[in-house]
Amino acid sequence: MVLEQLVNAVSYSMLLFLLAVGLSVTLGLLRVVNLTHGSYYLLGGYVGLSVVRWTHNFLLATGAGAATTAALAALMFWGLLRRFLGQESAQVLITFGSLFIVADGCLAIWGGQTYTIPPPPGLSSSLLLAGAHIPTYLLLLIAVGATGAAAVYWVFERTRVGAMVRAAVDDRELAEACGVDVRALSFGVFTLGGAIAGLAGVLGGPVIGVYPGADLAVLLLALVIVVVGGAGSMLGALLGSLVIGFVTTYGSLYFPEIASGIVYLAMVLVILFRPQGLVPARGLDQT
Repeated sequence: MVLEQLVNAVSYSMLLFLLAVGLSVTLGLLRVVNLTHGSYYLLGGYVGLSVVRWTHNFLLATGAGAATTAALAALMFWGLLRRFLGQESAQVLITFGSLFIVADGCLAIWGGQTYTIPPPPGLSSSLLLAGAHIPTYLLLLIAVGATGAAAVYWVFERTRVGAMVRAAVDDRELAEACGVDVRALSFGVFTLGGAIAGLAGVLGGPVIGVYPGADLAVLLLALVIVVVGGAGSMLGALLGSLVIGFVTTYGSLYFPEIASGIVYLAMVLVILFRPQGLVPARGLDQT
């Protein structure tokens, strides 16, 4: 039982990381308040569900879900948000309204039922490890989440693109004077965040399902993770996801009546004792 719950907690944490890292980047690095982030998760899950039904190809479904939400994120940024950079109130109104538009569109197309995306045929069984039956798909989630965490960290901390993003955050005017196209860079980062959220929607389909209202549910969790981990910090997003994933898993097991309250209690404690988050972004430390 201990091993099974440990695998459940880690796999759920990795799924939460894929969901929250895009929001952490857009909020912490780009200073864009994107409340439509939960819609990317929901739409990605529905698109993945449809592709699996048509093609029976889970890998193609993940690509289609990520591509669809990347296109939606690109459209939102270029068509709406780029005019209101630095205007948080306008961003909140635009993205919150867009969340309901996407939700109603998904409801009109896919209906109000709860769907579960079938996992790949080779990953629908369980492995016997130390006397515990571990679903193979959960091991895939852990592998994908760990790989995604390493890839995102490498891009933002070890590449020229990541250096330009951090420079634009610290001093936008100086970065532009050095030849950095800050607007195009912001567009790319915002689109990448939408793609990762859509990917999380497909990967989460076999575990937690796809249903109306999932957008708001995952958005709240993502915001909690950003607060706990620290906005704009890749390591903070990972650590915050692990904290919330373990608190949710073991809280539901031992304290099911107050499991949701425990999650928000963890957030309140972090705000009280470390308001910048567990691992704040370097750029945010200077502001």
